[in-house]
Amino acid sequence: MNKFFASVSIAVLLAGTSPIMAQTPADQLIVAMNMNNVLTMDPAAITGGEAVQILNNVYDSLVSLEPQNKTLLPRLAERWEISDDNRSITFHLRPDAVFASGNPVTAEDAKFSFSRTLSLNLAQSSGLNSRGFTADAVDDLFVVVDPHTFVINLPQEDDPRLILMYLTQAGIGSILDSQLVQENAGDDMAQSWLTTNSAGSSAFMLTEWRSNEYVILSRNQNYWDAAPEMARVLMRHLPESQSQRLGLERGDIDVGFTLAAADLRALTDNQQITVSTEPSSNFYYLAMSMQDERFQDPKIREAFRYLIDYDGINSAIMPFFGVKRQMPVNSTAFAALPDPRYTLDVERAKALLAEGGYPDGFDVTLRVISTQEFLDSATAIQGTLALAGINAEIITGDGGQIYGAMRERNFELLVGRGGGGQQPHPDSNLRAMVYNPDNSQEAGLDNYQGWRTSFYDAELNAMIEAALIERDEDVQHQMYEDIQRMTQDLVHPIIPFSERVVTAAYQNEVNGIIIDPWVSRFEYVTKNR
Repeated sequence: MNKFFASVSIAVLLAGTSPIMAQTPADQLIVAMNMNNVLTMDPAAITGGEAVQILNNVYDSLVSLEPQNKTLLPRLAERWEISDDNRSITFHLRPDAVFASGNPVTAEDAKFSFSRTLSLNLAQSSGLNSRGFTADAVDDLFVVVDPHTFVINLPQEDDPRLILMYLTQAGIGSILDSQLVQENAGDDMAQSWLTTNSAGSSAFMLTEWRSNEYVILSRNQNYWDAAPEMARVLMRHLPESQSQRLGLERGDIDVGFTLAAADLRALTDNQQITVSTEPSSNFYYLAMSMQDERFQDPKIREAFRYLIDYDGINSAIMPFFGVKRQMPVNSTAFAALPDPRYTLDVERAKALLAEGGYPDGFDVTLRVISTQEFLDSATAIQGTLALAGINAEIITGDGGQIYGAMRERNFELLVGRGGGGQQPHPDSNLRAMVYNPDNSQEAGLDNYQGWRTSFYDAELNAMIEAALIERDEDVQHQMYEDIQRMTQDLVHPIIPFSERVVTAAYQNEVNGIIIDPWVSRFEYVTKNR
């Protein structure tokens, strides 16, 4: 039996029980998280941050994001150039990189990986599809110049920096060992095989995955960079926050990634545990449907802007989940403007409601998922709306019911979370939150939250499109600032009140933990023993 299983038996780990004050092995990292949404290990098919967090450790991308400031860094590509016309990116691959199998990493592998994703047309193809990439054009879009030179030709005018940001993420950006995958392709392009196997070049290899039980990653002995200190990583499926907290307190686990606020608060008093919070993507917001004629009036929408207790919600409800943010661009994106400092102002809201023809307020429904921070925020908003005579009836449900109603444009008010931001580029937020190229019901553009709220402004759409392709970075910066100001002037029907953060708790002896799942890697983790 290897050292890992000799020191702490797998049966004990999976049962969630252990001797009191157990200590994890010095060269093993034991992680707890909720893996309900982890359905496959195939990079082309994964969905959600949890799967990205796992596969970031198994597959390399051409480029990566620096975890703190989100700048672009070399990965498999040691350098790259953007053409003068902004229509192609040339990558120069590391000559020393090999896959876990020992096969060299080449430009052919990069072309194969992107082509496979587009051909399968599974979850991860949507990001490429949204930028105009199609399966029938792969030979024109992805060009192998020589074994270590790879070119991506952009199918439409775009910002190459945004494309590079997309390619940093596991799934859409994962480079697969084409030789190994083809050896196991079968008749489904290796979908079955890659569900439980890996073909990457990063610091770890997938040793075993049992759905809703655990993932075991082992050190990649052929890793092209410095070997990680951790020989093995066990990621346990522990959806119950209290189980994660108990595991941390007893020393059974090193890191808990999905703890509830009450348990995080309790752990902040534990001298052996560090609780850390980092910015992530998207927002918590109050949305109004402009299908409802009341919300077609900007005065009514503006009244709601002053009926949210931003400070109260963020101080009492959102710790560990969000920080106050009122603009539709994440604070980590370039050109992000500071907040306009809206505050709860009931008298101002009443005056706006009166100007809009509702001096006594009105009745309305407010939809929200049953998860605690959402429901608590909705309840708080219900209370402040009542101060201006607006009687909001809360309707709860699961994500399918609540967001399903929003996708069908069948709601009045909704407290939700979304708005892009996985890439630190304003377009990531604005295209998800504000942009709406066709407001007709028949368009069915339910991926656009602008469409979901029936908000449409042709000038604003044009500004978003123009800013994306502006080649002068200083001018582009100014254009994105102007767009943000215009969303405030138009009183967009989605009112952010908090920017999402992610929080984890871990043993003090553990160093190098990156909390944000979109950029998380375990190759930097060490233990002070």
